[in-house]
Amino acid sequence: MDSTGILESINMIVRSINKESDHNDFGSTGSQLSTNKNGSKAEMIQGPKIKTLSGGARSKYNTPNISLRGQHTSLEHNDTVAMLRNKLESKLGALSDDERNMVRSSLDIILSAMEILNLKEQNKMPEPVQKHAPRLMADIGPDESDKQFVHRIFRKDAFWQKIPAFAKVTEAEFLDVKFQNKFTVRKLDRLEELIHGLVEPAFIEDVRQGMEEAPMNLSISPYLLSLINWADPYNDPLRIQFIPLRSRRAIDHPKLTLDSLGEQSHSPVPGLVHRYPDKVLFLPLDVCPVYCRFCTRSYAIGGDTGTVVKMKFKNAPQQWHDAFEYIKAHPEIEDVLVSGGDAYMLAPDRMMFIGESLLSIPHVRRMRFASKGPAVMPMKILSDTSWTEALISIVAQGRAMGKEVYLHTHFNSPNEITDITRRALMHLFFNGVKVRNQTVLIKGVNDTADEMVHLIKKLSYMNVQPYYVYQHDMVQGTEDLRTSLSETIELEK
Repeated sequence: MDSTGILESINMIVRSINKESDHNDFGSTGSQLSTNKNGSKAEMIQGPKIKTLSGGARSKYNTPNISLRGQHTSLEHNDTVAMLRNKLESKLGALSDDERNMVRSSLDIILSAMEILNLKEQNKMPEPVQKHAPRLMADIGPDESDKQFVHRIFRKDAFWQKIPAFAKVTEAEFLDVKFQNKFTVRKLDRLEELIHGLVEPAFIEDVRQGMEEAPMNLSISPYLLSLINWADPYNDPLRIQFIPLRSRRAIDHPKLTLDSLGEQSHSPVPGLVHRYPDKVLFLPLDVCPVYCRFCTRSYAIGGDTGTVVKMKFKNAPQQWHDAFEYIKAHPEIEDVLVSGGDAYMLAPDRMMFIGESLLSIPHVRRMRFASKGPAVMPMKILSDTSWTEALISIVAQGRAMGKEVYLHTHFNSPNEITDITRRALMHLFFNGVKVRNQTVLIKGVNDTADEMVHLIKKLSYMNVQPYYVYQHDMVQGTEDLRTSLSETIELEK
């Protein structure tokens, strides 16, 4: 048999396995089939599809892989290799001894040639989300009555339609970042208009008085607004983070300040904080997709309020020159955190400019883009393809140079996470972007063991690394949000 004959034999085997996979589950250790009353098999789980070969192709990353229902499955996984070998072996009976030996000797070629995914198609982003995304573990619904699996449940309902103004908004509209930006609530009157009929007038008045004393302005995305439980807004973990109430205001600790970390005193040039020898904080802008009440940078972020006149970080490349020159002149600096503000708000070309400028400095080895965005407006990753591609490009450039580039995000409550979030973060994962999460401990939000475990397990189920949890900073105007050290220690135990 010549090479063409071998290839055709292989393809016949693959086609046969794919046909059989319509009735069998290759990925299980036991049968996943039920039987009807007449004893015939009834399909429960569709099996994996393995692509036939048109040549000895390898995967995008030059590692041999196979595709099992679209999931990335490394051939280093011995069980998977053994399963495939056994299935192929069972199909060789119709061939002669010589032909069987030739096919067996070609098995390594088969394994290295099979594609894990058509990544080119994966990188195309149909509006507003990928309609043919690979099946993920989270698609396999757990028993919702079993508490240990609650982290695998991701909301897929049209939750935004409970807001009267969004009642007729389609999924496609809601998942468009332009819609999110257009309807972001920045004025109390607008908030009152959107939630009219959902809350009592006394609640709105409570918010009005709370805003008069708050160090941060109001800015909340339609995504977050829709996830708040307006039947009990006083105790909702999202309301607590983003909308102040006068009735919940606590007297400030005497040591609370707006600049609780002393960043301004450690700024050698505007927009750069150098507190630790080998790392710096770069602040290229002073706006965010939403404004958190507990912001550690409330001395600068957002517009002036009734109680705070803000300093500014200008979003302009000519203003960043001094920061880059300072980093170049200090070879001890190896780690740069790009924050602000929020990297989500950088235009793609400016994102690229910052990333490439920092990567070009030889002693900069690590870079972190900080963004609350995935937690408060995840659809941007899916619908603002230019921004997402800029991030993916910077990460890829860093990897090619042997440098680490991460996205650091900021989830505080599992209530912030939906299936939209999962799809967005899995898109980054499939494109090589590593995402880490930092969580601030907040009273009434995540200060119980159950809530923290739920959050951390849910993050890991989206391939987001739960990087650290930290004690609430001593920020002025947020005493009602801070947990005591004794409470934190007890929670850790």
